[in-house]
Amino acid sequence: MILVIDVSNTNTVLGVFDGEELVANWRLSTVSSRTSDETGILIRSLFNHSDLSVMDIDAVIVSSVVPNVIYSLTNGIRKYLKHEAMIIRSGMKTGINLRMENPKEMGTDRIVNLVSAFERYGGPAIVIDYSTATTFDVVSEDGEFITGITAPGLQVCAEALYLRAANLPKFEIVAPESIITKTTVDSMQAGLVISHIGETIHMIECIREELDIPGLKVIATGGLAKVIDEHGEIFDVYDPVLALHGLRLIYEKNKNRRQGERKCF
Repeated sequence: MILVIDVSNTNTVLGVFDGEELVANWRLSTVSSRTSDETGILIRSLFNHSDLSVMDIDAVIVSSVVPNVIYSLTNGIRKYLKHEAMIIRSGMKTGINLRMENPKEMGTDRIVNLVSAFERYGGPAIVIDYSTATTFDVVSEDGEFITGITAPGLQVCAEALYLRAANLPKFEIVAPESIITKTTVDSMQAGLVISHIGETIHMIECIREELDIPGLKVIATGGLAKVIDEHGEIFDVYDPVLALHGLRLIYEKNKNRRQGERKCF
């Protein structure tokens, strides 16, 4: 079995694959101040509260956009899971052709999503990830990265409202029942969610119009994607574990090229 770990700025998602089947997954807050011991013990505790055993893990692969987490995470895995983790880096075999001026600028989270979307659903496609940032990445039918757009995420915008305005409260990010609101919280929810729905629809329209690629499907992921498209009218595919499958696929593409793949005793 393979343990896959996707570290984003807000959440860290872990998954266990038995072959191609995702048999378990967990979502944690990303905390850069955790020590190696805290990280290792936390991961082992997740297994202790499931039907799985860390002894059944054959390999670990990690994607992280938070550099401060890597040291404690990899050392915790080494100490408590007895594995040397494979870290997603530029130059790895992915099957995606990054036609960019500087491919190293591309976040590993976005690469992982593109790999998963292309392998599982095919191209051409717009891959939208509703995370700390909202990203719109386009992959061709041949697996070539065409363009990527980055916008502030819903959580970032919500935090900006109550941090920058003294009288505005924190609020849950949910789709409003109506744009006709009677309370401050309702008005903030409506303004945030409906504006981001409009952003999504307009961005998709702009990409389709400018690229003029027939059959461009829309694949969405991220915890807040469901808030944007509650009724399934915008996205062709919603895959909340897209990145986990992408990590497994990248591991399979690179496991034979890896030096020093071993258990640490």
